[in-house]
Amino acid sequence: MGPLLSPRFFARSAADVAPSLLGCLLHAEPVTLRIVETEAYRQNDTACHAHRGRTPRTEPLFGPPGHVYVYLCYGIHRLVNLVCEAEGVAAGVLIRGATVVAGEALVRTRRGGRLDLIGPGKVGQALGAELGWTGRPSGTLLSVHAGSVAPTECIRRGPRVGIDYAAPEDRMRPWRFQLVPS
Repeated sequence: MGPLLSPRFFARSAADVAPSLLGCLLHAEPVTLRIVETEAYRQNDTACHAHRGRTPRTEPLFGPPGHVYVYLCYGIHRLVNLVCEAEGVAAGVLIRGATVVAGEALVRTRRGGRLDLIGPGKVGQALGAELGWTGRPSGTLLSVHAGSVAPTECIRRGPRVGIDYAAPEDRMRPWRFQLVPS
């Protein structure tokens, strides 16, 4: 596994961090996943949980960079985000898709025999994500390690999905990033 990504890596615009995370590794003992899809969210974006300001739920999004933000979606899915930008500015990257690198048997158990991890709820389930991870720095319960994009892969950029509640201009932001075969 590559080196642990430092808080400095995350102390940039979420829209810059999101594509930089493609190919990187998420590790929650004993599972390791390779990130293949991300989405960026920023405080002034109506799709961001923190666009209306600080609440107990959104407090972790305000920093420090490199911390984890896990939230419950539809009361069942635990979605994993990585906090970005300067402390005090709410921003993060949602991990939307991954592939299994290690811990396949446990991922199969957690996912009912399936290894398809395209969808943020599936990623959280594969990792065994817990709400208690929220606010913790990378390197504790969940760690993020350097990875790479293969020469046979390219990065596709487009609008985010599942944010119909957001303002039209925010729905169309090209802040969804995917690794695809070239």
